[in-house]
Amino acid sequence: MKYALIGKKLGHSYSAAIHNALNASYDLVELTEEELPLFLANPSYEGFNVTVPYKKSVIPYLHEISPIATLAGSVNTIKVKDGLLYGYNTDVSGMEYMIARCGLTLKNKVVMILGSGGTSGTACALAQKQGAKKVYVVSRTGEVNYTNCPRKGVQILINATPVGMYPNVDESPIELTGFESLEGVFDCVYNPRKTRLILAAENLGIVASSGLPMLVAQAVKAEEIWREENFDDKVEELISAIARDKVNVVLEGMPSSGKTTVGKLVADILGREFYDVDEEIKRETGRTPSDIINKDGEAVFRDIESTVVRRLVKESGKVIALGGGSVIREENVLAFRQNGVVFYLNRPLSLLTAEDRPISQKEGIKALYEKRRSLYENAADFTVESINATSSAENIVAILNGLKF
Repeated sequence: MKYALIGKKLGHSYSAAIHNALNASYDLVELTEEELPLFLANPSYEGFNVTVPYKKSVIPYLHEISPIATLAGSVNTIKVKDGLLYGYNTDVSGMEYMIARCGLTLKNKVVMILGSGGTSGTACALAQKQGAKKVYVVSRTGEVNYTNCPRKGVQILINATPVGMYPNVDESPIELTGFESLEGVFDCVYNPRKTRLILAAENLGIVASSGLPMLVAQAVKAEEIWREENFDDKVEELISAIARDKVNVVLEGMPSSGKTTVGKLVADILGREFYDVDEEIKRETGRTPSDIINKDGEAVFRDIESTVVRRLVKESGKVIALGGGSVIREENVLAFRQNGVVFYLNRPLSLLTAEDRPISQKEGIKALYEKRRSLYENAADFTVESINATSSAENIVAILNGLKF
C-alpha cells in the first residue's frame, strides 16, 4: 500500500521519515494549484496527507468529511476507498497529544491562538472540543491583533502561524512580556526544534513544546485511519527517533579543548557531516581567525563568526564545533540552542594551550577560562570531560542515543 503527502513546497518535510519508520511506502508529491484537481480525480495512493496550502482546497472533492474536520474547517488526511475520498483532520488529535504530553489541557482555560489560517482552525476546534473558558484568535489585521491583544489572564498560548519556521528562525510571533498567567506555550512549528518563542518560554520557566510531537502524533493517527491498525505505542519512540536524527550535535569549550578532534569522531560514529566554525571562517574569508583578530581586531572577527554560526546551526542533523568564543554573544547561543543538543567539552586547565590563539595569549589561559566557564556551563545541555578524544566522543554519542525528546 502506498501513501503520500501533497502540498506546494515539501523540501523540508519530516513526514516521509515518520511514515517510513512505520514501514509505510510514503512519497512527497508537490502539486501546483492547477495540478491539484487532476490528482484528486485519479489518486494513485490508498491514502494521503494534505499540507499547506491545500487543507481547505481539497474539501469540495471529498465524498465525506469527519465531524472534527468539519469543526476545524480543514482536512489534512484523506483515505481512498472504492474510488471515493474521505476527509479527516488528524492535526486536532496531534495538537491534543502535544498539549497533554506536557500535562496540560485547554479545559476551562483562557487560550490565545496566534494566526487565522488552517492551523488556527485546528486549535479552535481543539479548544471547543476540550471546553476552553475563553479563546482569543489573534491575526495581523483582525479585530484582535498583535497591537491590541489582551495578555492579562491568558493561560495557554498556541502559535498557529509559520513565524519562526526554517529558514527564518530568528523571528518570533510575539513577545511574552505581560503574559503573567501563562501555564503553557505551544508552537506548531517543528523546524527548528526550539523556536525563539519556545526558548523565551523556557527561559521564563513556562512549560513549552514545539510542534514535533504534534507532527508525529497526527502522522500516526493518519496511519491508523489508512491501515485500520493501532500504533499508539509508537508515538513516543518516533518523537525521540526523529528528533535525534534531526538535531545538531553542538560542541563548545575553550580553545584547544578538543572540539574539532572529538567532533570528527562523533560525526564518523553517527555518519553525519562535520563542520568547524573556525574552518568555515577560513574557507569563506580565505583568512585564519588568528590573522583576522591580529590585523582587524576581535570585534571584526566576532561579527564574521556570528554570521557563520547562525548559518551553520540553521541546518539539521550536523555535528558542529564552535569557536572558543562563540558563546560570548547571546545571539549565537540562542541560535545554536534552537536546533542543537549542546555539549561543553571541559578540558583540564593544565592541558589547554595558547599556541596560535591570540586571545588566549593576550588574556592568559587561566583568566580566559575563569571568564568563560560560566558561559559554557549555562549554554550547555551536557558537560563532557575532555581528556581522551575517543572516550569523549563515545560518551557524547551514548548521551545522544539515550535522550528522550
